[in-house]
Amino acid sequence: MGEVPVDEVKVNIEMIEEGEQEKINDKVMEEEDETENGEEKRNEVPLRKHFHRMDSLDKEASRVSGMPAASKVLSTAAVLQLAFQSIGVVYGDIGTSPLYVFASTFADRVPDKSDIIGALSLIIYTLTLFPLIKYVFIVLWANDNGEGGTFAMYSLICRYSNVNALPNQQTEVMEELSAYKLKLPDRHLRRAEKIRDALERSSFAKTALLSLALLGTCMVIGDGILTPCISVLSAVDGVKKFDSALSKDAIAMISIAILVALFSIQRFGTDKVGYTFAPAILVWYIFIGSVGIYNLIRHDSTVLKAFNPIYIVSYFRSDLKKAWISLGGVVLCMTGTEAMFADLGHFSVRSIQIAFAGLVYPCLICAYVGQAAYLSVVPNDVSDAFYKSTPEMVYWPMFTVAVLASIIASQAMISATFAIVKQSMALGCFPRVKVVHTSNKHEGQVYIPEINFLLLLACIFVTALFKDTTNIGNAYGIAVVAVMLVTSSLLILIMLMIWQLSLALVVLFVLVFVSFELLYFSSVLYKFTTGGYLPLTFAAFLFFIMYAWHYVQTKRHAFEVEKKVSMEYLNGLGSSLGIAHVPGVGLLYTELTQGIPAIFPHFLTNLPAIHSVLVFVSVKYLPINKVPPEERFLLRRVGPKEYKMYRCIARYGYRDRRVGNNEFEELLMEHLKNFIRDENSDKKEKAEEVQNEIHFLETSRQAGVVYMLGHSSVKASEDSNLLKKVVVNHVYDFLRRNFRQGFVDLQIPNKNLLQVGMNYYI
Repeated sequence: MGEVPVDEVKVNIEMIEEGEQEKINDKVMEEEDETENGEEKRNEVPLRKHFHRMDSLDKEASRVSGMPAASKVLSTAAVLQLAFQSIGVVYGDIGTSPLYVFASTFADRVPDKSDIIGALSLIIYTLTLFPLIKYVFIVLWANDNGEGGTFAMYSLICRYSNVNALPNQQTEVMEELSAYKLKLPDRHLRRAEKIRDALERSSFAKTALLSLALLGTCMVIGDGILTPCISVLSAVDGVKKFDSALSKDAIAMISIAILVALFSIQRFGTDKVGYTFAPAILVWYIFIGSVGIYNLIRHDSTVLKAFNPIYIVSYFRSDLKKAWISLGGVVLCMTGTEAMFADLGHFSVRSIQIAFAGLVYPCLICAYVGQAAYLSVVPNDVSDAFYKSTPEMVYWPMFTVAVLASIIASQAMISATFAIVKQSMALGCFPRVKVVHTSNKHEGQVYIPEINFLLLLACIFVTALFKDTTNIGNAYGIAVVAVMLVTSSLLILIMLMIWQLSLALVVLFVLVFVSFELLYFSSVLYKFTTGGYLPLTFAAFLFFIMYAWHYVQTKRHAFEVEKKVSMEYLNGLGSSLGIAHVPGVGLLYTELTQGIPAIFPHFLTNLPAIHSVLVFVSVKYLPINKVPPEERFLLRRVGPKEYKMYRCIARYGYRDRRVGNNEFEELLMEHLKNFIRDENSDKKEKAEEVQNEIHFLETSRQAGVVYMLGHSSVKASEDSNLLKKVVVNHVYDFLRRNFRQGFVDLQIPNKNLLQVGMNYYI
C-alpha cells in the first residue's frame, strides 16, 4: 500500500479495506513488541476487543472505542420525567432572580415609568437572547457525549485536535472518542483543518485554551460562593414584613444560620437534598407566574408594550450612562443560566429544553412583567419590589417557598462546584481532595468535605461583609458574564473546527451574542470597587492554585519521561533481576504509560527482594466523561515471559468512580488472566503452559498484594528563576503536604503500602 497524504487518509478512511488496515496495525504492533518485550520477532499480543492498534502505547492508551452516544435516546415519558426533575436541580438559581433584579437595576435611584418599561424590555430580551436562544438551542448541543460545562467543551476540542496541555495526557487527534462523522472535502472542512493545524503548532494556543477552561471553572466556583449568599439574603429579607425594625446585621445573622444548615446537609448528597425539595421549585414558579399575572391585571397592563424592543433604544437615549450602569442589575436576570449546561449530564438536551421553554421562561417573564406593572404605580418600592408586589393573602406562603427555593438554588450551584472540582482534580489541575459519591443512580453526584467547608467559610465571610444583596449583586454579575464569555469563546472554536459552520453564521453569533456580552461585562466592571472585585479575586486565587498545580504536575511528568530506564537495563539484570524473589504481587505505580520508571531502580537498590509478579500500574485520566468498563484496563507484557512482569494502564474519565483496593485487585487479576489467554489464543502452545502461568498468578495474589509508590519531593532546579522557585518549592509543596496524599487518593490501605523516596528537580 503506497504512501497516502494525511489529509486524504482523514477524508477517505472509511474506504480503506479492513484487511489492509489490520495488516498495517499488525506490522506496527510487531515492531513495538520487539521494543517493549525485549525479544526478537515476537508475535503480536492481541488486545481485548474494540482496540485499534496505534504506533505507540501512549496513543493507544488515549483511545477507547465504546463511547456512549452523544445524545440520550429516551422515551417521551422518560424525557418528561427528567424535565420535571431538572426543574428542582437546574432552575432554582435563575428562578430566584426576581427576588433582586429590579432592586439591583435601580439601586441608586427611583425610576419613572419610562425607565421601568425600558428596563423590563431589556430583561425580556436578555432572557430571550441568552438563556433561551443561546443556551437552550445552541450551547446545549456543544456537549461532550452528553456532558456539559467548561471542561466538557475543552475535552471536546482536545479530541478533535492535539491541543491537550494536561499532564499525563499524550493525546492525538481523538475523533474516535466522539460521534465524529467524516465529511467530503469542502471549504468548511479545509478551514477547520487549517484552524486545527494552527492550534497544534502553537504552544501558546494550547496554554491559552487550558487557561480559558480553568478561568471558566474558577468563575463557576465563584458562582458557587455567591449564589447561596445572594439567594438566601434576598429570601430572608422578606422577614421584614414581620418586624420592619430588623437591622441588616440581624438579617445577615439569620442568613448565616441558614447557610450553616445548608452546608451541613451537603453530605447527604444532591440526590436526597435536591430531589426532596424539587416540588418546591415547581410551586415557586407557579407562584411567581401567577402573582405576576395578578399584578399585571390589577396595576398597569400598559407595561406590555415593553415587548417592543424600541423601548430599549428610548431607554438608552434618555440617559445613556444611567442605562449602561443599570445593565449590571439587568444581567442578574440570567444568573444560573450556566447551570443548564453544567448539569446536562444528569438529564438530556431535550428534557432541559422542554423544562425551560415550557415552564421556566414563561413564568419568569410573567414575574418580571408583574413587578414592572406594580412599580409603574408605586416606584418608591423598587428596593423591595418582589415582596412589596406580593399580595397580602399569599405573602407568608410566598416567603416560605422563597426560602426553600433559595436553598435549592444554592444546592444546585454547590453541587456543580463539587463536580467541577472533581473534574479538575481528575485532569491534574487541582490538588487531591476526598471525593464521596453520594448516589448509586447518578455517578456524577459527589460530595467533597474539604471544598464544602471552604465554601461555607467563604459564604459566611461574604454575607457578613456585605449584609445586603446590592453589593453582592455587583460581584455576582461579573461572575455570570465572565463564564458566559468563556463559553462563547470555546463555542466559536467548536463552531469553526468541529461543527464546521459557515463563516457568516459564526460572525452572526459574535454580533448577536458576544458583542452584547461584552457590553454587559463593561457595565459590571464599572461596579468593581463596590463588590465587583470579589469574584475576580476569588477567580485569580483559584486560577493561581490550579495553574501552579498543573504546571508542576506537567513538569514532574516530563521529568519521569526523561529519566525512564531503558529495556536494555532490565534485560541486563536477567530473569532474576539480580535479587531474590518473594511470593506476592507488587503493584508499582507510575505516571509513565511506556518504559521503566526511574523509581524502579530505587526499589531494587533499597529493598533486598522483589515480588514474584510485578505490575507497572499507570492511572490515566482521559479528557472524556466516562470510559466503558470493558476498556478500563490496557495490558502488556514487560520483558520475556519468565520475568512475570506486566504493564497495566487503568483509564478513567473525569466522571468515573474510582473503586476500592479490593475491587481493583479483583478486576486487575481477572483482566490479567484474560490477557494471558488471549496472548496465546493463536499460538500452538500447550494449554498447560497458559494454565501454569495463570495458576502462578493466582498463587502470588493469595500470598499478598503490595502497592509500591514513590514518595516524591519536587524541587526547582538551581538555575530556575525566583518565580519558579516560589511556585515549586513553596506553593506546590504547601499544597502537596496539606491536601490528600497519592496513596489516599488511590484508596490504598496503609498495611499494603510500600514507599521509597525520590527527588524530582524540574
